[in-house]
Amino acid sequence: MTHRSYRRFAGLALGSLFATAPAVFAQGGEPAARLSPPSLVMKVEWVRPSAQENTKVRYMPVQDNIADPNVLLSYYGAGAKQVLTTGQPGSETVPYGIWTGTAETPFAMTFKLKNGNYMDLTGLASIRWWKKTSGFHEVRPVLKLANGTLMVGDVGFKSITKLTVGEFAPASVHWIKLDPEKIVTLNSGRAAANPNGEIWVPNPDLSKVEEIGFVDLMPGSGHGTGGWIQLGNIEVYGKLVPRISASN
Repeated sequence: MTHRSYRRFAGLALGSLFATAPAVFAQGGEPAARLSPPSLVMKVEWVRPSAQENTKVRYMPVQDNIADPNVLLSYYGAGAKQVLTTGQPGSETVPYGIWTGTAETPFAMTFKLKNGNYMDLTGLASIRWWKKTSGFHEVRPVLKLANGTLMVGDVGFKSITKLTVGEFAPASVHWIKLDPEKIVTLNSGRAAANPNGEIWVPNPDLSKVEEIGFVDLMPGSGHGTGGWIQLGNIEVYGKLVPRISASN
């Protein structure tokens, strides 16, 4: 599915939720609380720290490349530490971000809140990111739930010609378990089989998401226009869930 068609699908899904929200009733005939619009709960904005001052060098992205100190970066798979920075800070045409062409194996990178809060990505929640791809590479979402399950979504984004914005609603996505070391998809077992098959995670709890990120399930082709992902800022819209409250 292209990013354009999925954005239309996500928009219809969100619009449907908005349209039906006022008609929802609780038991006893009383109107239930209306769905409240999500707010920005995390923003991954890439910056170039003073330690990476040589503009002719591409660096491996590290914690200091993230503007918000409350957003922590995690790596999954050896290829995650072969990714490089790219672009120019503050540029509207070639904004700063990361580039995956030098990743020799599939990998994932995720982000979480340093203060320990979870993110509620149910209902009208959405994730928005700036991306560009080459070849058959696609940007796919990754979530890590409070119970430790790492999942990859069945929606992929690609845009070969230029950096574009993609947005989707996590509640509208089917999720598959992801091996955190090999970065391959796993089935959920026969015990967890549902009408859509045992490959899908049954009823994932999106109300307590610990990490969000992306995965590239293909190795990069190296420098040039072969196959890679370029990713800019990421914005997550939902609700914050304090970890203590969630545990209770």
